[in-house]
Parts: sequence; C-alpha cells; structure tokens
Amino acid sequence: MKKLNANAGFTLFEILVVFVIIGLILTIVPPFLPNVIASSQAKTATRELAANLKKTRSLAITRQQETTLSLDIKENVFSIEKQKKKLAIPKTSSLSIITARSEQLSENEGRIRFFPDGSSTGGQIKLNYQKKEYVIDVNWLTGKVKILPHS
Repeated sequence: MKKLNANAGFTLFEILVVFVIIGLILTIVPPFLPNVIASSQAKTATRELAANLKKTRSLAITRQQETTLSLDIKENVFSIEKQKKKLAIPKTSSLSIITARSEQLSENEGRIRFFPDGSSTGGQIKLNYQKKEYVIDVNWLTGKVKILPHS
C-alpha cells in the first residue's frame, strides 16, 4: 500500500498567484479583441468572395455556359445565379471592384463573367480594412482566382 504524502497539493499562496495572473491577462486582452475580430471578418469575407468566384468559374465550365458573379459594393452583397449573399465585413471596411467596362453595371455594381472554357473578363476585388488591403485577382486569360498578399 502506498503512503499518502501530507504535503501533496497546492498552497493557498500558489492558488492566489495563479488567480492574479489570470486576472492580469483578462484586463490586458479585451481592448485588443475588437480589432482582432474585425480583422478576422475582413479575411473571412475575402476568402468567401474568392471561394465563390472559383465556384462561379466551375459552374461556367461544367454547365458550358457563361456565368457571372455580381457584386454590389455599397450594400456588401454578391450574387451568383440570382442567389444574393450578404458579406459580413467590418463597418470601417470598403470594397471596390475593377472589371471590364462592359461588366460595370453602375457606380456601385460590377460583375466578373466566366466563360465555358474557364477564361473570364478578369478583374480585381479589393477590400480595405484600416491600413490593410486584401486583393482578389481574377486572371482574364485563365480565369484563375488568387488572393494576393495584402499590403
């Protein structure tokens, strides 16, 4: 039979030190959370747009018909095949789209068209958040969608 050690466990002082450290962490971290969350939203919105551009290209190839992704930069809404989806971006962010003149629907709306062979009208979608810029590039010749490193 094992003999129990009477000194096993933590002292009250050790437990208090741990609580003080946790308290310090909880007072230092929260002011940084809003920026982290908003930055994460900007990255997520960029990835979501890129994924939907790739989906649009795949639809054009598999269906063998032209397919477009439309973007309303004022309302932060994009659509494929008339299915509108709202982009969750930080309020301090701004979107812009550079596309072929024929695909510029209005001052706030534009689209990128993909053709059955995978090519596209090309363009760029930019999401600016604070001093960071997230850029999605669509190659006009190949239709390949890339997220470029942000500046």
